[in-house]
Amino acid sequence: MGTGTGNQQRRGDTRQRIQDVALELFAAQGYEKTSLREIAEHLEVTKAALYYHFKTKEAILTSIFEDLTRPIDELIEWGHQQPQPPSLEIRQQVLRRYSEILVHAAPFFRFMQENQATMRDLKAGESFKERMFGLHEILKDPDAPMTDQVRCFSALFTMHAGMFVLKDLEGDPEEKRKAILEVAIDLVTQAHSGD
Repeated sequence: MGTGTGNQQRRGDTRQRIQDVALELFAAQGYEKTSLREIAEHLEVTKAALYYHFKTKEAILTSIFEDLTRPIDELIEWGHQQPQPPSLEIRQQVLRRYSEILVHAAPFFRFMQENQATMRDLKAGESFKERMFGLHEILKDPDAPMTDQVRCFSALFTMHAGMFVLKDLEGDPEEKRKAILEVAIDLVTQAHSGD
């Protein structure tokens, strides 16, 4: 392929670096307190170079959010393509795949946790809530008793809460992820067996 691809690749790397550094700064000192100038300084680029990729902090945050949530959208779409209502195996598969997505999205979830007011003000926060309801739709049976519907929502909440609570505990991250996933699967399995 021509030089265009190499150029595109470099541009992609720069965009990724901007996202990574911005997210680190947003998480460390708060979204409001972080300026585009500081992000540029940490990247050792000019503000103009940063501006070429992103005009605002919100644009950076939106791009991070879109990149990290695209796999959630794909998972929801996959879940809706399965026979309805989904079998227990499909529901468990949704949780397994979501667990993998969360590992990659961990820095963004930390940011969301530490910048809740900002998330409420940004479209990204509302959009994330919609995705959670989308996943819940796949996990629950609309005709199930309320307790089983709560179990399904609790499975998702367990996965999110587990990321925050267990990150400060000693131990292997993969072991923690598996333990969280096991509890989430138990909840959905218990809800499913009520059918």
